[in-house]
Amino acid sequence: MDSPARQLAQTYFPAIVRTEHDSPLDALLAACVPRHEAMDLLTASWAGADRHCLIAVVDGGRPVAVLRTPAGRWVACNVYLADLCATPQHAAQRLEKLLKSARRGYVACLAMDRAKAHAAGVLSAQPAGCRNAQLSPGQKRR
Repeated sequence: MDSPARQLAQTYFPAIVRTEHDSPLDALLAACVPRHEAMDLLTASWAGADRHCLIAVVDGGRPVAVLRTPAGRWVACNVYLADLCATPQHAAQRLEKLLKSARRGYVACLAMDRAKAHAAGVLSAQPAGCRNAQLSPGQKRR
């Protein structure tokens, strides 16, 4: 039988920073997540100590994420879950194509249940949790 760690597959996705905040609640509210949903999401995330990423769906299906930065702040991001990648390098390439002018972005990591990902296809699998969301800041090459 596989251990829980081996049952999770990590996928990576680009996240473009919208705003930066002191708390995850402020970042969720800035990402247009309704307050009651933001509170529920934040409370549910307390069960896992290694949570650096919260994902929500707003505006009829638009995914957003809140990521913890290395400086300890939280950023509200537009995310592209249709652009899930197997490696952080591929996600960084996708992010570079999405960034415009002075915008900032991050490559985020999403741990997915391997069985669900295999059965439903990676793009339709439900997230099992996020960790190490802040892997590398995306920078547009000049």
